[in-house]
Amino acid sequence: MPLLDGTPLTEMVLSFEGEKHFEPPGGYGGLIPQWFKYGSLSRYFLGDFEPDSYFARLGYVYLLGCQCGEVGCWPLGACIKPGLETVVWDSFRRPHRPERDYSDLGPMVFEADQYQQVVAGLDLQFSLQVPHPE
Repeated sequence: MPLLDGTPLTEMVLSFEGEKHFEPPGGYGGLIPQWFKYGSLSRYFLGDFEPDSYFARLGYVYLLGCQCGEVGCWPLGACIKPGLETVVWDSFRRPHRPERDYSDLGPMVFEADQYQQVVAGLDLQFSLQVPHPE
């Protein structure tokens, strides 16, 4: 689960939603790569998709899924904008709650080299894990 300045993203979003009085707030969990076809996490977290792929058509990625483990149940999405020096997460949204305004959440800016190292580590970590049984 991503940490931003030492705080899990789930906690940051829960706090934001509580301050905005969104009901219900929270309910998020991390992504489970074995349960959904994200492809290479290095490419996924850079927003690098084939033009006809699901996420290219969607126009954003899921950063969090539901606490039950199913990403489509209660996801939080955002646009990822990679650059030479930074990677930016912005345009946060809840596809199942389109009336919620997340414009005050973010943008979240990361140093590109460090970000790429972290996502490469995620790729390695999850490539070594045994897939979820069907």
